[in-house]
Amino acid sequence: MRSLPSVLGAAALVVLPAAAPAAADDHTSPSSFTIEDSRITESSGLAASRAHPGVYWTHNDSDDGPYIYAVDSKTGRTVATVTMRGVGSPRDVEAISIGPDGDIYVGDIGDNLDGTWSHVWIYRFPEPKTLKNTTVRAVQYTVKYEDGPRNAEAMMIDPKTGRAYIASKSQKDGGLYAGPKTLSPSGTNIFRRVDDIGMEVTDGAFAPDASRLVLRGYFEVAEFRWRGGKLEDLKEEPDLPLQRQGESVTFTPDGGTLMYGTEGPSSKVTAVKLDGELLPDATAKEQKKNGGGDSTGASAASDKEKDRNLFKGALTFAVAAALFFGLRTLFRRR
Repeated sequence: MRSLPSVLGAAALVVLPAAAPAAADDHTSPSSFTIEDSRITESSGLAASRAHPGVYWTHNDSDDGPYIYAVDSKTGRTVATVTMRGVGSPRDVEAISIGPDGDIYVGDIGDNLDGTWSHVWIYRFPEPKTLKNTTVRAVQYTVKYEDGPRNAEAMMIDPKTGRAYIASKSQKDGGLYAGPKTLSPSGTNIFRRVDDIGMEVTDGAFAPDASRLVLRGYFEVAEFRWRGGKLEDLKEEPDLPLQRQGESVTFTPDGGTLMYGTEGPSSKVTAVKLDGELLPDATAKEQKKNGGGDSTGASAASDKEKDRNLFKGALTFAVAAALFFGLRTLFRRR
C-alpha cells in the first residue's frame, strides 16, 4: 500500500503545475536569455546598454581581471569585451551601472571578510559607441564609508543626478550609502549612510526615469519609490525567479521589465514584467498614453490576486483530495 505522504505528493504533482503562476519562472520569454560565453562563470552585475538596444553589460566577480563583457540578449553571445586600463588589479568587482552621461560605472566594492579592506573602488569609462573588443583608460575613484569598512555588492548611479549609491550586503545592519554629488578621482570619496535596509542585498538598480529603486538578494527583492534621495515603501513587491545564486538585477531601457541574473556557467537572465505601482512613473504614463495599461494598476493587481487565489485553491484541493483518498484506502485495507 502507498503511504499517505506519497499519495499526497502524487496529487500535488498532478494539480499544481497547471494552476501555479509561471511569470517569474518563465525562461522562454523573448526577453530572457542565457549567457553563452564560457569565460563568464560568475556574472555578478548587469546593466542595460543605453547605446546598443538589446545588449547587457556584465562582468565576473573575484579576480577575473579588468574585463567587462557586452552580451546580446537575442543570442546570449558576447559581442564585445572591454579591457580597463589604469585601474590596477580589481579585487572583487560586484556591480555595474550606467550614468546619465552615458558612462559605465563599475563597482569594485566586494569585501567578503567584512572590513578587511579600508577602502574600495569605483571605475568609470564611456560606453563604447561601437561594439568590438577594445581597451579603454578608466578613471578610478577611491571610496570609504563614514562608519567603517563593510561588504557590498550593489552600486547604483542615479540616472537623473548622476550620484552614486551603494547598498551594503549585510542583512543585520545593511544600509544605503550616498556618495558625494560628484566623485573625485583625487583623494577619497566618503559615502554616508542615508537609510537602513532590512535585507541582504546582492544588487540593485534605478529605473530609467529614477522614480523607482529595486534591491535584490538571494531569496527576496524589494522595490521602492525614489524621491529626492529618499526611499518610500510600495505596497507591492516584484516577483523573484528561483535562481542558482541570484546576483544581479537591472531594468530594461523602457522600465517595464526587470532582468534578473545569476552566477554559474551558462547562467540565465530572467525577464519579469512589472505592473501596477511597480511600473516606473514614465513607463506607466507611456503605457496609459498608448492604451496598454491601467495607470492605477488596479486591473493588474486584481489579476495577480486572482492568480494567487487560484494557486491557493488548487493547493487546498490537492491536499484535501490526498487526505480523502489516502485515508479511504487506509481504512479499506484494515
